[in-house]
Amino acid sequence: MAEVYRIFVEKKSGNDIEARHICTDLRENVGIAGIEQVRLVNRYFAQGLTPGQFEDAVRQVFSEANLDNVYTSLDLPADYRVFATEYLPGQYDQRADSAAQCIQLLTGGERPLVTSAKIIAVKGDVSDEEFDKIKAYMINPVESREASMETPETLEMTADRPQDIARIAGFTEMDTPALQAYHHDMGFAMSLQDLAFVQDYFKTQEKRDPSLTELKVIDTYWSDHCRHTTFSTTLDAITAEGESGYAEAVRDAIEHYFALRKEAYGEKEAQKNVCLMDLACLGTKVLKKRGLVDDLDESEEINACSIRVNITVDGKEEPWIVQFKNETHNHPTEIEPFGGAATCLGGAIRDPLSGRAYVYQAMRVTGAGDPTTPFEETLPGKLPQSKITTAAAQGYSSYGNQIGLATGQVTELYDAGYVAKRMEIGAVIGASPAENVVRERPVPGDIIVLLGGRTGRDGCGGATGSSKAHDAESLETCGAEVQKGNAPTERKLQRLFRNREAARMIKRCNDFGAGGVCVAIGELADGLQIDLDKVPKKYDGLDGTELAISESQERMAVVLDKNDTARFAELAESENLEATPVAVVTDTNRLEMTWRGDKIVDIARSFLNTNGVTQHATAAIEEAACDTSYRTHVPQALQGLAPAEALRKNLSRLEVCSQKGLVERFDASIGAATVLMPYAGTYQLTPEEVMAAKLPLLKGETDDVSVMSYGFIPAMSDWSPFHSAAYAVSESLAKLAAAGCDPSKARLTMQEYFERMSEDAHRWGKPAAALLGALEAQIGYKTPSIGGKDSMSGSFNEMDVPPTLVCFAVGMSKASKTVSAAFKHNGSAVQLLPLPVDETSGMPDYEKAMALMMRVYEGVRSGKILAASVVKEGGAAACVCKMAFGNKTGFTFAQGLAPETLFAPLQGSFVVELADGEDFGGTALGTTNSNGVFILDGSVITTDELIGEWTKKLEKVFPTNSGESAQMKDVPLYKDRAVFIAKNKVAKPRIFIPAFPGTNCEVDTARAFEKAGGEAQVLVVKNLTPAGIEETIQQMVKMIENSQIVMLPGGFSGGDEPEGSGKFIATTFRNPYVKEAVTKLLNSRDGLMLGICNGFQALIKLGLVPYGEIREIKEDDPTLTFNTIGRHISQIAFTRVTSVKSPWLAGVNAGDMFAVPISHGEGRFVAEPEVLQKLIQNGQIATQYVNPDGEPVADMPFNPNGSVCAVEGITSPDGRVFGKMGHCERKGKDLYKNVPFEKDLQLFESGVNYFKD
Repeated sequence: MAEVYRIFVEKKSGNDIEARHICTDLRENVGIAGIEQVRLVNRYFAQGLTPGQFEDAVRQVFSEANLDNVYTSLDLPADYRVFATEYLPGQYDQRADSAAQCIQLLTGGERPLVTSAKIIAVKGDVSDEEFDKIKAYMINPVESREASMETPETLEMTADRPQDIARIAGFTEMDTPALQAYHHDMGFAMSLQDLAFVQDYFKTQEKRDPSLTELKVIDTYWSDHCRHTTFSTTLDAITAEGESGYAEAVRDAIEHYFALRKEAYGEKEAQKNVCLMDLACLGTKVLKKRGLVDDLDESEEINACSIRVNITVDGKEEPWIVQFKNETHNHPTEIEPFGGAATCLGGAIRDPLSGRAYVYQAMRVTGAGDPTTPFEETLPGKLPQSKITTAAAQGYSSYGNQIGLATGQVTELYDAGYVAKRMEIGAVIGASPAENVVRERPVPGDIIVLLGGRTGRDGCGGATGSSKAHDAESLETCGAEVQKGNAPTERKLQRLFRNREAARMIKRCNDFGAGGVCVAIGELADGLQIDLDKVPKKYDGLDGTELAISESQERMAVVLDKNDTARFAELAESENLEATPVAVVTDTNRLEMTWRGDKIVDIARSFLNTNGVTQHATAAIEEAACDTSYRTHVPQALQGLAPAEALRKNLSRLEVCSQKGLVERFDASIGAATVLMPYAGTYQLTPEEVMAAKLPLLKGETDDVSVMSYGFIPAMSDWSPFHSAAYAVSESLAKLAAAGCDPSKARLTMQEYFERMSEDAHRWGKPAAALLGALEAQIGYKTPSIGGKDSMSGSFNEMDVPPTLVCFAVGMSKASKTVSAAFKHNGSAVQLLPLPVDETSGMPDYEKAMALMMRVYEGVRSGKILAASVVKEGGAAACVCKMAFGNKTGFTFAQGLAPETLFAPLQGSFVVELADGEDFGGTALGTTNSNGVFILDGSVITTDELIGEWTKKLEKVFPTNSGESAQMKDVPLYKDRAVFIAKNKVAKPRIFIPAFPGTNCEVDTARAFEKAGGEAQVLVVKNLTPAGIEETIQQMVKMIENSQIVMLPGGFSGGDEPEGSGKFIATTFRNPYVKEAVTKLLNSRDGLMLGICNGFQALIKLGLVPYGEIREIKEDDPTLTFNTIGRHISQIAFTRVTSVKSPWLAGVNAGDMFAVPISHGEGRFVAEPEVLQKLIQNGQIATQYVNPDGEPVADMPFNPNGSVCAVEGITSPDGRVFGKMGHCERKGKDLYKNVPFEKDLQLFESGVNYFKD
């Protein structure tokens, strides 16, 4: 048996950021007051290596000499208490997986086995009870367990041969009590009536007992998560209680609903069930019949909301398809926040991706309880709210950041009801040229190919799990239901589907969301023969049932003509993807699955499509209290306060306060298409109302953008779900108008999230009321909801989530016409434009409301309105403050404004900054001023004071400042240009760009070089097999030899694991053949190298900066390590060109200042004083972080990562190798237009021009 090696790795003092943050968290959030220090040690086991290979792996993969201490044994002082934690067997461990992949690149052989664990050592006055509390806090039983401190004999997962799939003998003969007992014992999500229906089917039609797999497949296929059975329950009656004008409005809406059914269905109305699904879909059917919906992309293949648009590319019109989708992972995120939130986004991406769209922007809207709730108040069976919200943010951002998806807006909504169960929504937008999308009906003989990741036990039961009731035991019993995401694999799928040749081969595609093989493949055609033995597995030991229902992520099922399978496999292999034929389309109209020669599933399609027994219910809608309309009343917390005090307190309310520390975790600029960063202004403190991005072109330029917004206030829905839904639609449309996007042409998608239904008619009344309100708004605004997602299990014991209907609005606009919400000038008049409302019903006056929205939209487009914001929680006063904060503008309020005018959440109303001489007839709120103060009824408050009130509430949960200052030295400007001149001139320099697993900036980088006049060549690194690695190394050497520039792009190579960025790249470039090619490029051919972000991290770990050669790294060498704040940070950074020694900076001058997107977790430059002084003297410090005045700074926010001397980029001694953190490749016209300053360093043009005559 091969030896199992062990190593312990710990960050050196000063670099132990994570350990210090854990210590602070335990002390401040868990209440362990006596804790003095936490040490965090990573333990690795490895098997399948020679002693020499393991030594190399320790030095190059598991650790870094200048960052880590390495121990072969761990001997901690006696005053430390120690435990270890590791993932449960079968759960995906990205750290271990990346280490194994990286070692394989190092050795070129077979991939070794690697496992990882975290050892946590606690020092201080900690009692036994407190130590147990620490362990309970650090170890989530859904995904992790306490690890043994012993070395195992082997890392191989030993699995017994699975037993044959059992037939449920006697099932068809069970009487009612026996069937009821069996239903209970099996924990089915389907109802007892459904199970009786299944029994009758097998007894009367199949005339046999079913297999266990068949029952599990049916349970999965019919689950609410897959088939929306709750939404399809027939409502035998919908009634409204009460006699008020508000109740009458609900009754009118019910009557209107039945009239609309007659209009939509005509004579077929009686055949259409009255149900929640009908309420959700009817608006689009009616508006389409009226001729008001002419842009839908309709087909039998349903992947996401799809609209056809025409965009202009380089002056020519092109037909495109835009697809958008919202997805929830509420239950998984509640019990395992990191994995649940990560796969929420992964699942949202895969829907439009399966429609062959490239997904380029995401919005995250979440619901949580108060994250500042003390640990002691955590409910039994629940994770602490702070842990749920922070781990979920980490999971979602980790996935999005790795896959390379710009998250344009992040909002967390706080309501005590979300303690019952968290809300985790990911909404995404994708697009593709219309010619790339071919949708054809499968025919017998077509082949189903499984593409992407392999199958494991993670996610088994996820679909049915989301449909079950949950209680205090869920944390310990639902582990297998939570999937683990692998973003680098999904990135490969995106690249493949962006390939026109591959995309056009696909007749139909389905992603592996809920239900696994039985649903993802089972939905593709009516007749299917699936060979489960061909399904690629992560490990042995899976039986046929697990293979059929596992929801392992990052997989696609595609239907291909049998003649296309070989070529499609070649294209997949070029993207480092596995593509495996697993099924054949038949003409039997049956779903058949075989495993080990046994046909374990054989079910008629007609039976599967019944979706079980039709359920019946009634809905009773409770009356909303007329005298307590949430929308028009001042919040209780502000009542009776003096205006100035109310202004302060309003900003510090949980519903209003800043979430910047949360938002900055998400990469907002990847893709070089973002028009509005999440925060606007010089100080990036004005939250934007929408996210907007240019459509994702591979070639050419466009001014066309997609715009997305959302609308919802939880407390409004607590008051009246009916009114709340109508105003959610209004808010989402108003936000489009405020940004300069036409709201009348918007398309909507809804997210419904409600308590678990029962026989109580009032519970059914809540979603019915919300959907009636949304229907009224759709018809009133003539704006259809063309998609949506429902989640109907928002309950925990006796607690329920607030009745939730979030409306997302999507529109098309122009980047050049998109406007930020930040105030633009001093002395501008600011008005409140109330949304027109019918006072009797309390509902929007739709015709007048749309007229107002159009007036604002046109005002923004024409320049009459300089900035606009939409009122929500916090009222008009909060709008004014947030609009001012971005540029630290002051504001003088008009005298004597009513508290309702200032603080009532008049959802959907506008606050507008007007151009000189303009008057929109609204309520005068006041004028902007240049004094940096707010004046309200005689009280004077500085803008900085108000910003402090706004930002302090969540600072401990989502910090924005590390509290640490970087060491600084004066770095004078270095103005001497390098005398080095390229002797080997070429007209069109070639640029070699390797794309490693996890690289996500290769497309942006290639576009930047090609626009500058170069010829970019991207090589996808293949590492699935030793042969693939050997082929990659050979190609890499050849391409370097034929290129003038080597560019290492940004991303997360190997997911920045094991605990360190750029290791995949550095390991590969240390290959002797690659190293020799690079040395010749630099020393013999006058070549250039550039590394940005992840590429910079690789350059410095190779020694190419600052030394100009690949060399062994020593303990005192400079490096890049974790940001002092201990998390990823995405923003626009201000940088100064400090030295122009490098040819990469030939197009700028020393002292020039630029605003550059940054997005990294490990960007902090550290160096010994002697090394730093040499870099300064030699002009190798090329760029530095500066404040808006152009001064290098030691502190956040303008030194975002805590870099010594505010270093952002350095060069090799002669300047030809340049590494920097800022993403200069993310450039283009009208990008990040809400943050000032010049944004183009002419980096790529300078590099290309270096080689030109």
